[in-house]
Amino acid sequence: MIITTGEHESPKTVMRAKELAEAEQGALYVRRSGRSLDELRARCGDKDILVILENGVRLAGEAERPMDFHPSMSYVRAKRVLKGEKDLMLEAACVALGDVIVDCTAGLGADAMMFAVGTGDQGRVIALESSFPLYMLLKEGLRTYRAKVEAFNEALKRIEVRHTDHLAGLKALPDKSADIVYFDPMFRDPTLESSSISPLRAYANGEPLSHAAIEEARRVARKTVVLKEKRDSGEFERLGFAIPERNRTKITYGVMHLDR
Repeated sequence: MIITTGEHESPKTVMRAKELAEAEQGALYVRRSGRSLDELRARCGDKDILVILENGVRLAGEAERPMDFHPSMSYVRAKRVLKGEKDLMLEAACVALGDVIVDCTAGLGADAMMFAVGTGDQGRVIALESSFPLYMLLKEGLRTYRAKVEAFNEALKRIEVRHTDHLAGLKALPDKSADIVYFDPMFRDPTLESSSISPLRAYANGEPLSHAAIEEARRVARKTVVLKEKRDSGEFERLGFAIPERNRTKITYGVMHLDR
């Protein structure tokens, strides 16, 4: 992966780009020097470019359009939770203050951000992402994004992003070391289209969720294992998840309760 700056380089963006490239194996800093992204790709032979901007970060690569890191609707949901309102995902997963949560399919971090808000300042979120470009975008985005709500900024600091396949990531964790293990393979489904999901298609892992992953999740979790899916997909039945009857939405959460 290439790491560079925007068209207008500054000492700040150059330093951030160099530091990130040095910290991550598989990342190469290349000075922009007025060149287009296509020129950098041709020169370096790498299609994925992480662009460090003055106030953000952008991934330009296989997707049909570049992706800027932004919490999007998670920020709106987070502000509601911080005001004391309920959130369907947090309720379904039985999130409590101080919980440790493993988000096995981090993507752009939307759910990890909500978990970080829901678990409070004593909580912790481990976000696993198998795609190196998405991992890099999420890691740098969480590190540098600043919202007007300071409690949200503090929540982002409690997310630890790891570059790993979710099965390998779970296998590396000790027994009962997390309260909740969460899966959201939704953007891998080509029938779902939205402004936030569509650009992720190029980085999607099309493999169905395995029984081995669920068994590892059950080993790691103390409280619940949660799966977000289409209600009629058949995945809840295939993998053994119960669906809360009171929730009749098309996209819902299947839950395994391990402390009962």
